[in-house]
Amino acid sequence: MSAESAGHSRREFIGSAAPAVAAGALGLGAVPRVFGSLSAPDRIRVGLIGCGGRGTGAAAQALDADPGVVIWALADAFQDRIDSCLEGLMQHTAKDRVQVPKDRQFAGIDVADRLLAEVDVVLLCSPPVFRPAQLAKAVAAGRHVFCEKPMCVDGPGYRSVMESARIARERRLALVSGFCWRYSSPERALFGEILSGRAGDVIGVECTYLTSPLGVRTRKPEWSDLDLQLRNWQHFTWLSGDHIVEQAVHSVDKMAWAMGGRMPVSCYGVGSRFTREEVPERGDVYDNFAILYEYADGPRNTLMCRQQPNCFNDNTDHITLSRGYAFINGWGPTLWIRNPKGNPVWSWSSDAEVPNMYQVEHDELFRSIRAGRPINDGAWMANSCLMAIMGRMAAYTGLKVTWEDARDSDESMLPADWSPSPRPVPPVPKPGVAPPQPSGS
Repeated sequence: MSAESAGHSRREFIGSAAPAVAAGALGLGAVPRVFGSLSAPDRIRVGLIGCGGRGTGAAAQALDADPGVVIWALADAFQDRIDSCLEGLMQHTAKDRVQVPKDRQFAGIDVADRLLAEVDVVLLCSPPVFRPAQLAKAVAAGRHVFCEKPMCVDGPGYRSVMESARIARERRLALVSGFCWRYSSPERALFGEILSGRAGDVIGVECTYLTSPLGVRTRKPEWSDLDLQLRNWQHFTWLSGDHIVEQAVHSVDKMAWAMGGRMPVSCYGVGSRFTREEVPERGDVYDNFAILYEYADGPRNTLMCRQQPNCFNDNTDHITLSRGYAFINGWGPTLWIRNPKGNPVWSWSSDAEVPNMYQVEHDELFRSIRAGRPINDGAWMANSCLMAIMGRMAAYTGLKVTWEDARDSDESMLPADWSPSPRPVPPVPKPGVAPPQPSGS
């Protein structure tokens, strides 16, 4: 992923993962280390790919999750990100379990194999476009995985993640997602109540993710075009999937959760770019989307998301039920269900402090590994990502997009090559003229 790595083609990048997936499917390759017979202090070597803020946080949470965790190897596009990650981890109370000498620091593109050879568990926190290939390599190597969201940004990536999830299940490997709300106590309680059917069937779901723009990293003279885009990956569709896939996918996932895992048959919607500064660091992503998802049995669910300054912000979910309605504000936490007359039916109430959901992800990951009962979030986490991807496709093209359109699409976000420059900012998609055209209408 660095300018030093020019010359790698997309075919080489994807192809290097394909034999690994095949080996896993045949039961070949590395055998996962069995932790079920080990006592808690026994060492678990953890590697991190993607040493930004989220990756550094995940590594710290892994340290807190299990006394045997040792941060053993780090990888990133850039050495300075590895350095800053190490600096942060050395502030941790368990810094004695951060053991990453220079020969286990891997900077550049396609370094996953080198890191995977050193570890038992890998945390995948690199830009999303790289996660499908890295996940495929991890499960083929017999490694347990924490994979941040989104797990993919396009149809080929979705199909790869689904296959990796299948292999992980076959090989009894843990695969825990970064969909943190699934690991939040209030949300687990509310969705458990909804899915119990006590408040009736789900009629519709409305989700909002209205927030301010993310920051940018101003270009430095020594950066290539590729460096600039990698440093600002959230602002480039090829790297992030756009903010509907990278950020608002949390809301999409809650929609999927409320629907009991049923996927929409189609969607259509709008999106545009009004307020982003026209500077290279701001890339080609939209600043707003509004998507309507259609289901075979009648419900029509909506997602509205926005990254615009000086506007009303909201990140809540409303669920209409046949015998009432539910409200979710996870940041309160304020969660309740009321009957059609507005009378309370259920609400979140606890005197205990709500556990940090980001920490719970890692607590449950390592507990499942120790117990020999590995968690596998694979299918549902991939499906939530594809829901967000099909919403982006609909907004970019202006067409109705079916589930099959998104699932079977051959559009790959990976670039044709990794030449460091020139790499101009892609044009902003225009509905009605933006390729590729979905097969459905």
